[in-house]
Amino acid sequence: MIKTLVPQLHFAVSHVKPCIQLARNPNYFKTEQSSNDYISSLCKQGLFKQAVEAFDSLQKDSNFGVKPSTYAHLISACASLRSVEHGRKVHHHILANSFKQDMILQNHVLNMFGKCGALKDARKVFDEMPERNVVSWTSVIAGYTQHGQESDAVKLFLTMRQRDVMPDQFTFGNVIRACSSLSSIGLGRQLHALVIKSECGSYLIAQNALIAMYMKFGQTSDALGVFSGNALKDLISWSSMIAGFSQLGYELDALDHFKEMLTHGVYQPNEFVFGSAFSACSNLLQPEYGRQIHGISVKFGIGRDTFAICSLSDMYAKCGLLCSAKTAFSQIDRPDLVSWNAIIAGFAYSGHIDEAMSLFSQMRHLAWSPDDITVRSLLSACTSPVTLNQGMQIYSYIIKVGLDLDVAVSNTLLSMCAKCSDLCATFKMFYEMRSNADSVSWNTIFTACMQHNQAGEVFSLFKMMLQSQNKPDYISLANVLGACGEIASLETGNQVHCFATKTGLKLEASVTNGLIDMYMKCGSLGSSSKLFYSIESPDVVSWSSLVVGYAQFGYGEEALMLFEKMTSSGIRPNQVTFIGVLTACSHVGLVEEGVHLYNTMKTDHGVAPTREHCSCVVDLLSRAGRINEAEAFVNQMEFEPDIVIWKTLLAACMKYNNAEVGKRAAENILKIDSSNSSAHVLLCNIYASENSWIDVARVRSLMKQRKVKKVPGQSWIEVKESSHVFVSEDSLHPERDKIYLMVEELRLQMLDIWYFSISSSPLKYSEQVYPHHTSIEAMRYRILIPVPCTRTMCIPGNKGSVPSLL
Repeated sequence: MIKTLVPQLHFAVSHVKPCIQLARNPNYFKTEQSSNDYISSLCKQGLFKQAVEAFDSLQKDSNFGVKPSTYAHLISACASLRSVEHGRKVHHHILANSFKQDMILQNHVLNMFGKCGALKDARKVFDEMPERNVVSWTSVIAGYTQHGQESDAVKLFLTMRQRDVMPDQFTFGNVIRACSSLSSIGLGRQLHALVIKSECGSYLIAQNALIAMYMKFGQTSDALGVFSGNALKDLISWSSMIAGFSQLGYELDALDHFKEMLTHGVYQPNEFVFGSAFSACSNLLQPEYGRQIHGISVKFGIGRDTFAICSLSDMYAKCGLLCSAKTAFSQIDRPDLVSWNAIIAGFAYSGHIDEAMSLFSQMRHLAWSPDDITVRSLLSACTSPVTLNQGMQIYSYIIKVGLDLDVAVSNTLLSMCAKCSDLCATFKMFYEMRSNADSVSWNTIFTACMQHNQAGEVFSLFKMMLQSQNKPDYISLANVLGACGEIASLETGNQVHCFATKTGLKLEASVTNGLIDMYMKCGSLGSSSKLFYSIESPDVVSWSSLVVGYAQFGYGEEALMLFEKMTSSGIRPNQVTFIGVLTACSHVGLVEEGVHLYNTMKTDHGVAPTREHCSCVVDLLSRAGRINEAEAFVNQMEFEPDIVIWKTLLAACMKYNNAEVGKRAAENILKIDSSNSSAHVLLCNIYASENSWIDVARVRSLMKQRKVKKVPGQSWIEVKESSHVFVSEDSLHPERDKIYLMVEELRLQMLDIWYFSISSSPLKYSEQVYPHHTSIEAMRYRILIPVPCTRTMCIPGNKGSVPSLL
C-alpha cells in the first residue's frame, strides 16, 4: 500500500513546482480569465499564501475583475491561514464589487470570520444578510462554539428554531458540542430528542457529537446506546467511545472496544486511538496489554508518532518499566515540550527524582524552556526530607525564570515544603505568597498543619482565611473539622457546623462526614448519630465513622448492629469499617466472631487486611487473656510487627502476669525504639512481679544510660470556649488549686451517686455512673472527663485559648 503511494506523491510534487515558479511573476497573466484561473489554481493546490499575495498584486489593476468562484477560493484560503486581516481585504473587495447579495459568497465569509475568531465581524455580516439559509446559521453557531462562546451558540440556535429554520447535521454537531462545554445534561437530552425527530437522526456527525457529549457527562450507558444504534460507524465513533471509557475509568471497556474495532478490519486506528488505549493500560497497570498494543501500533505505522509515543512512554513509566519508557521516548525524532514533560512526569511520579532531574538537565541542554507543568512534575516527586535538596534546586530555578508568579507552581512548592521540611519553613513560604494565595494555597497550609500534628494552628489560619478574599470550600472545612476532632474542641466544631449550614457547604458529603467524625471524636455520640440519620443516602465513610466512634467509646454491640445494617443496605465496608468492627469485638469480648470477621475480610468483602487490622486482632486476643495465641498470630503475620502491636501484647502480659511473653514483647519494642519509655517501665514491672530485682536494676540503669524519661500523661478540658492542658501530678499550672479542688468535688459526687445506685438498684449502676455521653452535661460547666493522652497538644494562641471563629 505504501509503495503505491510513492508515484502519486512524486507526481504531486512535480506538479507543484511550475506553479510556485509562476507565482513569482503574476503579471504573466494578461487576461481577466487567466488571472482568476491562476488564483483558483493556487488555492486548489493548497498554496494559500501565494494565492493571497497574487490577489494583493492583481487588485491594484483597476481592470481586474474577480469572479464569485475566485472570491470563494480566496475566502477559503484566508480561513485556512487564519488570517483575518487578508479576509477583511477580500470581504471589502466583495462589497465594493456589488456581490453583497450573493448568499453563498456571504456564507463563505461567515465561515472565514468564524474560523479566524472574528465573531463580531461574522455577526455583523450575518445580521446584514437579506436572506439566510441553514448554512448561514450554522457558520455563526460553529464560530461561537469553536471560540468559547457556547452560551451565544445555544441562544442563536434557539432563535434559529423560532424562525422555523430546520437544522442539519452540522448545526446539530456544533450546538451539541456547545452543550457539552456548558455541562447542561438536560439541554443535551432535549437536543438528542430533536435529532431523533429530524431527518438528521442517522447522520454520523450528529451521532458522533452525541456520543462525545454523553461521554463528557459520564453517561456511558447513553453513549453506548447511541453508538450501538448507529448502523454506520467511522473512526471518530470508535475513537470517542474508546477515549471516553478510558478517561472515565472503564479501562477494560475501552480495550474491549479497541479490540472490537480491530476485529472489523475496516477502521485503521490513528495516534489518538492508540493514545487512549495506552492510557487505559497505564491505569490498569497492565504492561502486557500495553506491549501488545505497542506492537499493533508499529504494524499500523504509528510506532514513531509523537502523540502515541508520549502515551506509550507514560504507560511504561506508570507500570514501573522505566527502561522501556526511556527506550520509547528515545524513538521520537524531535521530542517537543509535551514529550519531555511526559517522560519527566513518568519518572517523577514513580519516585525516581534523580532520573527525572537528569532528564530535566538534558531538556535544558537541548535549549528547551521548561514550563509550569515541568517544574510541578519535578516538585511532586519531592515527598520526604531526603529529597529536600532536589526540591530546593528546583525552587532556585523557578525563582530564576519567574515561574514563582504562577499560583499553581507556588501551591506545588508549598506542598513540597510541607512534605520535605518543617512547618516553620512552610509558614514562611505561605506568607511570602499570601498576596496571590487562592483556596488551594489555604487548603495546602491547613493540610501541612495536620501533617505536622499542629491542629491548633488551623483555627488561627481559618480565622485569617475568613477575613481574606478567599472563601472556605468543602476541603477547608474538612481540614478544620479534622483539627477540631484532634484536640476534641466541641465548641469550635459547633461553630464550624453552623458556618457550614449557613453557607450550604454542609450538603457536601465530605463536610457531613467530617462533622460526624468530629462529633464522635469529641464524645458527642448523640449529635453524631442525629446527623448520620439525617443523611438521605449515607456512604461508606459515613457508616465507618459511626461504627468506629461507637467502638472506640465502648459501645461494641451498637457498633456491630450498625455494621449489620450497613452490609444489609448494600454498602460495601472498607478498611476503616473493619478497624471499627474488630475494635468493637475486642471491647465486648466477642473473640471468635472477631477472628472470623478477620479471616473473611478478603473472601467475603474484598478488603485486604492491613497492619492495623492485625493490631486489632492482637488486641482482641490479648484482652481475652489468650496471650500465647496473640503471640502466635504476631509471628505468622504477613507484615513486620510494628511497635504498636508489641506494646498491645506487652500491656496484656502485664495485666495477666505473663512474664515470659512480656519479656519477648518488650525486647522487640526496644529493638525498634531503644528509647521507648513505656517498654522500659512495663519491663521493670514484669521483673518486679517475679521478684527479679537484679533485672529491675539493670533495666533502670539502662534507662539512665539512654536518658529515657517517662512521658507524663496529658489531659485537657474545655470551659467557655477555652481549652486548658495539664499533665499528670501537675504542680505548675496557674490554677492548680482550683483544678484539684474541682477534681475532688467530682470524685465525691461520683461516690455519692455510686452509693445511691448500689442502695437503690445495683443493676442500673453502669447506666447511672456512666451516662450515654462522655460529657457530664448536668453540671454547671461543660467539662470533658480528662483522658490520659500520650500525644502532645498544640494549643493556639498565647494562653491556650481557642479563638472564636465566627
